[in-house]
Amino acid sequence: MMRLYSGTTCPFSHRCRIVLYEKGMDFEIIDVDLYNKPEDLAVMNPYNQVPVLVDRDLILYESNIINEYIDDRFPHPQLMPADPVMRARARLFLFRFEQELFFHVQAIEKGSQKAAEKGRQVIRDNLVQIAPVFARQKYMLGDDYTMLDVAIAPLLWRLDHYGIQLPKQAAPLMKYAERIFSRPAFIDALTPSEKVMRK
Repeated sequence: MMRLYSGTTCPFSHRCRIVLYEKGMDFEIIDVDLYNKPEDLAVMNPYNQVPVLVDRDLILYESNIINEYIDDRFPHPQLMPADPVMRARARLFLFRFEQELFFHVQAIEKGSQKAAEKGRQVIRDNLVQIAPVFARQKYMLGDDYTMLDVAIAPLLWRLDHYGIQLPKQAAPLMKYAERIFSRPAFIDALTPSEKVMRK
């Protein structure tokens, strides 16, 4: 059985929990106290971070790598596009999410007040930029729920928690967020600590 070492408030762990619940398979989630990490975490992940997936002899870290492995192992429902061109585009989007959105979460959580405010501004601007897409389509890549929707969902859930207010022109994005938040797998993947992050 797969075991996921997961932080109860970590957006990257949240991604992996969503995928595990979407797949509807047997797995075990081991909650990790991020302020008092178990010693074996550093043995499994040289960066001493969550999430970490253990599947028999295989140990993986980095949420997008973990999620793609789970998707390959348990292909139903498929979350990465089957077409090689669309799959490559999806990977590029995932990379951009890390660079243009999630990179700035660290500044909000651990940086100075000035760095946190700059991080909020960059995330706000990038989300406003992609909002019009959702006036035309249901999910990030069209009508199908994919790994891109999984990847961005934890950030959208935490906007209030991070102090990010979106302007009115982001309304299509917020409607899209509500669609994602209503999925059973998303609801099941929330920890008690995450449930209180949103007003």
